[in-house]
Amino acid sequence: MGVAYSVGEVDHLYTFFVQWSPEIYTKGNKKRRHPHYLIREKHQKHFLVVEKNKVAVINKLLSNPVNPAANNWEIITVKDPKRRLSLCSSEDSEAEEPDYQKEDDDALPVLGDESQLMDDYHIKRLAAHMPARTQCYPWQLVYSTAIHGSSLKTLYRNMVGLDSPVLLVIKDMHQKVFGAFSSDPFKVSKYCYGTGETFLFSFNPDFQAYRWSGENSYFVSGNLESLQIGGGGGGFGLWLDADLYHGSSFSCPTFHNESLSTQEDFVVQDLEVWTVQN
Repeated sequence: MGVAYSVGEVDHLYTFFVQWSPEIYTKGNKKRRHPHYLIREKHQKHFLVVEKNKVAVINKLLSNPVNPAANNWEIITVKDPKRRLSLCSSEDSEAEEPDYQKEDDDALPVLGDESQLMDDYHIKRLAAHMPARTQCYPWQLVYSTAIHGSSLKTLYRNMVGLDSPVLLVIKDMHQKVFGAFSSDPFKVSKYCYGTGETFLFSFNPDFQAYRWSGENSYFVSGNLESLQIGGGGGGFGLWLDADLYHGSSFSCPTFHNESLSTQEDFVVQDLEVWTVQN
């Protein structure tokens, strides 16, 4: 995957590349096309984005370092999701974070637990549509009917103190997978909450995301009897009862969505809620 080189400290190496190719690494130049490789300092987790067509030249230069200060550099690809996670999570990054979801279709988020409802296809499509602030962070399972039972109260309880967006995934009795991304964790609230990052989605069978239409701000609301996402018309975009067993999905002005399942009223087979956080 990677080969270690003795080249120098971060500042020295950065200066070297600026002198070698200023059009790529000059400060303020934020557009890097096709960043398939990284140069990383192992222990400090500093790294520079490298264009694929520059790797051979850089590799040759690093094999005969001109800078005497030296240790622990390597060129790596970004296809490995765990390595990608460690790089993206580094607070000491020397380069702007690349958009891996667009540049590398093989990259997947790291899940802290195994999902019973999503495979790699589901995860890849959803990750690509989630906000930039969620990219490169692991997905943690907050609630699952298979683990915690079917209770909206338990779902709320598991999110107390949570301050990060959540992904609701449902599989109904017709084996359809659909749900919602919420900018805020679910909670009991007298008023609607959330932002325009919130969206509905369905794999029915092809993936479809329904983003905020801008017509109203009825993103999410909830009480002990039900959870509602989207509204303003004759029904909710997604509605679940207190037992997380019966649900419904109607077209609504908030998202201009179609019914997420094959029928407007459905029965839940399984349900998961994931959070994306640092």
